[in-house]
Amino acid sequence: MTKAVAGDVKDLSLAEQGKVKIELIDKRMAVLASIRERFEKEKPLEGKRVSACLHVTTETANLVRTLKAGGADVVLCASNPLSTQDDVAAALMTEYGISTYAIKGEDNDTYYRHITAAVDHHPQITMDDGADVIGVLHAERPDQLKEVLAGTEETTTGVIRLRSMEADGVLKFPVVAVNEASTKHLFDNRYGTGQSTIDGIIRATNMLLAGLDMVICGYGWCGRGIAMRADGMGSRVTVVEVDPLRALEAVMDGYQVKTIAEAAAYGDLFITATGDKHVIRGEHMELMKDGAIVANTGHFNVEIDIPALEKMATARRTVREFMEEFTLPDGRVLYLLAEGRLVNLSAAEGHPGQVMDMSFANQALAAEYIVKNADSLENKVYSVPKDIDDYIAALKLKTMGIHIDRLTTEQEKYLASWDEGT
Repeated sequence: MTKAVAGDVKDLSLAEQGKVKIELIDKRMAVLASIRERFEKEKPLEGKRVSACLHVTTETANLVRTLKAGGADVVLCASNPLSTQDDVAAALMTEYGISTYAIKGEDNDTYYRHITAAVDHHPQITMDDGADVIGVLHAERPDQLKEVLAGTEETTTGVIRLRSMEADGVLKFPVVAVNEASTKHLFDNRYGTGQSTIDGIIRATNMLLAGLDMVICGYGWCGRGIAMRADGMGSRVTVVEVDPLRALEAVMDGYQVKTIAEAAAYGDLFITATGDKHVIRGEHMELMKDGAIVANTGHFNVEIDIPALEKMATARRTVREFMEEFTLPDGRVLYLLAEGRLVNLSAAEGHPGQVMDMSFANQALAAEYIVKNADSLENKVYSVPKDIDDYIAALKLKTMGIHIDRLTTEQEKYLASWDEGT
């Protein structure tokens, strides 16, 4: 057991089982493990204070272990009230000496008290999944902004918020959009969210997906991943979109494309994955059939208009863990999963380690990039440099035992020329 550190977790006696789970997942995160081995030797983050606001899972545990191995002084808090794995939080405190503020099911006041604890760390690097630490620093601690070298952002929703801040000229330090790395969103968002969302729904409902009419709101990389997995399990997939190109892609991929008002009348299961507010509203729920289920896999619990559902209902009760039943005046019932919070992390365990391996390799290398380049970065949102992206992809292939070809000198010359044709 390591030296005691400050923090707030549910039960420190859970630490041993948390450590076992962290070690198991570490074996599935070979890319991050190799980065941690180098960080241990080179200490690229030596003395840097890092405040991370992320989902407190086994995969995240291995990221913060890597940051600590690189010399960082790390504080971790939860980026969602329902996504914390309490045994992992306990293990981070007692087994790895990382200050952790996270309790599964914490109320709103506790959630923001924990974020405040991370901000009290006076971070030089922020690491967000939803831009909450950055938001608190800008809104409540402007005096600390000058201490921050830069931040990183893990998710689509957070990047949207940060690009808005940049456009309005209010972003006061640079941020690396980890979500924009190809080795993140093409894999984490598609294959990770696709699988873990289905996992969360099955755990919450124990329903057979084959034969269901599943309505997926949003056809970004997350929506595509969910559609792919749902289709493979026998669901009839309908996509709701506002972007004509994405809607056209969904049609070409073989799915029905409807408005939410059209789909509301026949859908059995609705999943929001847009990053926007009130995608499913009261007027849509009024059209839903008896027994319809609504769930969200976006970062914030605003995609479903929950206050409207509560106002419509004459009664409500919890029928399973993470599954609440709402009775409407005409006797129909609708079911809401995981309080409208991201179902894959609330009702399940989030993305598998194999895909988070690449996402969190991006986080670790982005932190190293920030330390090396802080003096030249402006107050804007940056993409992960392509050489980092390519390195992670190559390293992932290597850990999987997969070899790829290389261009010959003749091929390189041909691709770089303009004077050789047919």
